[in-house]
Amino acid sequence: MDLIRYWQEQCAPYLRAKFGNSERGASLVEYALLVALIAVICIVAIAFLGKSASTKFSTVGSSVAG
Repeated sequence: MDLIRYWQEQCAPYLRAKFGNSERGASLVEYALLVALIAVICIVAIAFLGKSASTKFSTVGSSVAG
């Protein structure tokens, strides 16, 4: 009887706390990775599409101006 009560009061809570599904710190890391990924994608998109977009805006601006 005392062994069962000892397990329920001492061992089980310790094991739940040690190996439980605690994801407190994971969300901050996930947000940081998402922000970094979005920044890299934006930089790559600007690098590849920058000259093309500039040329198209110049063409449209010249057409509108006359």
